[in-house]
Amino acid sequence: MDLQTERRDGILTFVIRGRLDGYGAGQVTDAVQASLQDDDRSVVFDLAGLSYLSSAGIRVLLAVKKQLKERNGILALAGIQEYPKNVLDMAGVTPIFSLYPGVEEAVAACRRPQDSLSVINELARTPVVRNGVAYTVERVSTKQSSLRVTGSLDKVLHARLTEGDIRAIPFSALRYSLGLGALGGSVADALPLLGEMITLHGSMVWLPTDGNETPDFFTPVKETGELYVYSGYNVALEGPFHEIVTVDAGDDGSVTLSELYSTIFDVAREQRRDFSGIVALAIWAVVDGVCSTGVKKSPIAASAPANGLPINAEENVREWFAEDDEPKYRGDTMVGFGFGIDRSACGDERIAALVDPGHTGGEPVQLHNHGVVFRGVPWDATLDLSRQIEKIVTEGEFVDMRHLKESTRIRRAKLGVAYISGIDVDA
Repeated sequence: MDLQTERRDGILTFVIRGRLDGYGAGQVTDAVQASLQDDDRSVVFDLAGLSYLSSAGIRVLLAVKKQLKERNGILALAGIQEYPKNVLDMAGVTPIFSLYPGVEEAVAACRRPQDSLSVINELARTPVVRNGVAYTVERVSTKQSSLRVTGSLDKVLHARLTEGDIRAIPFSALRYSLGLGALGGSVADALPLLGEMITLHGSMVWLPTDGNETPDFFTPVKETGELYVYSGYNVALEGPFHEIVTVDAGDDGSVTLSELYSTIFDVAREQRRDFSGIVALAIWAVVDGVCSTGVKKSPIAASAPANGLPINAEENVREWFAEDDEPKYRGDTMVGFGFGIDRSACGDERIAALVDPGHTGGEPVQLHNHGVVFRGVPWDATLDLSRQIEKIVTEGEFVDMRHLKESTRIRRAKLGVAYISGIDVDA
């Protein structure tokens, strides 16, 4: 059997030639699992060159159809020839499948369910299109939101953390947050392992600085008061999201994290009188490539750089930070949290607890975002953002967690946007 994978007008298409028997069925299964991305809704099988079909092949077709039905999509069979069609008829499954004379007709049929969903979503809200990317905004709250900062960023950057600087924070206090933290039986256990961390709906994911580059996570079912998040620095959202923004760059497009924030800032300056230059985002997205960085060592006093410079100084970056500019996890799902600062609308005194004063430079936008990657989560922009994030972190197939670089690219996303009116510091 010959099997080729391609995309036609954004629709995943498998061209199958020869015999779809027991051996070929395994090849098709592997190809589908390797190629089906989280925002694929429907699939076309081009069967014009298929000469043989057995029960093993039918089972594969039925399995793929069931998988796509869960995504509200279809499996379209194009150009099926006489013998395979007779096999479907004799097996009594022909009415189950969607058959089309050619690939063009099959692709058109696969696009229709997606297009109709887009129409439904846009009936009540008109999207704003910036650089080919559609942003659909739903306003959900007018109450104020703030950021609560725990710990000292300066001590982190100069590797001066001691046991006395570590805060024990209850899981229930960290709905959406990020920073530097660890889990353990005590502060002493956690201190040497402090790494990049994020909490989403009370679940914590973190990257221990033990040299193994393997994230760890914990999702509590109930709050017992016995376990804590130990953190040397944490930024948490207090209050609601003001807007839910759906982002769609199309089948072949994507937008960087930096471009996404810049668009939010541009629209906020145009439409919000209360915009103070800081926003916090909860993100559920299908990514087109994750680029990352992150600390490699716990910034404790015993590990402070001998040159006395901050750990993010040019002379120390290679020793202290792991950088990965190669995009990873294309087509996978990411949930995350972070904040962005528009310096043109925000004075330095408001952001002292959020950014390194020695590395602000002249950059108009500064970001701090962490993301957790999952696989096999079908994209559906109609779902509730908070409920979907909670479901993903408790039930999803966990892949990785990273501190996101601005060059991380996003294909589709649903964002909870909170416009920050205050910063509360508990140093």
